[in-house]
Amino acid sequence: MIRTNAVPRPVRTAAAVIGVAGAFALAGCASQTATTDAGTNDAPASSSTPQSTGSSGSSTSSSSSSYKDGSYTAEGSYQTPETVEKITVKVTLADGTITAVDVTGDPQARESQQYQSQFIGGISDEVVGKKIDDIKVSRVAGSSLTSGGFNQAIEEIKTEAKG
Repeated sequence: MIRTNAVPRPVRTAAAVIGVAGAFALAGCASQTATTDAGTNDAPASSSTPQSTGSSGSSTSSSSSSYKDGSYTAEGSYQTPETVEKITVKVTLADGTITAVDVTGDPQARESQQYQSQFIGGISDEVVGKKIDDIKVSRVAGSSLTSGGFNQAIEEIKTEAKG
C-alpha cells in the first residue's frame, strides 16, 4: 500500500516539537520586543544633565532610603537577539528625586539605533520628577529591551548614591 501524503510519524513529531519550541521562543521575544538588524555605530543622545558629579547633603526617598544629592553616571547593557547593547545613563538627584536624566546609546545594530533613539526621546517624561526608588521602566516610546539596560544602570546609581 502506498500513501501519497503521509509523512513518517517521527518526522511529524519532530516538526511539532520544533514548532512549539519556536512559538515559545517568539513569545519570549514578543514580551521583550525584539530589536536589532544590520549595524551602525551612531549614538543618539537626549536631555541635558549638569556635568558635575559628586554629592552634597542627603535626603530620604519614599522608601526611607537615603541618597546623596548630585549627578551620577552608570552603564547598563541588555541582550537583543543578535547583540549585546549598551547605554550610558546620567541622572541628577535632589532629595531622592530624579531632576534630570541623560541617556546616551551605543547601538551596534540599525534597529537598535532606532529603539534606543525612541527610548532616549521618551525617558525624561517617564522619570524626571519621580523618586529614584519608584523607577522601574518597562517600555518607553515603543522600546522595551533598552529599558533593561536603563533599569540596570539605575540600580548601580542607587548603590553609588546611598548615603
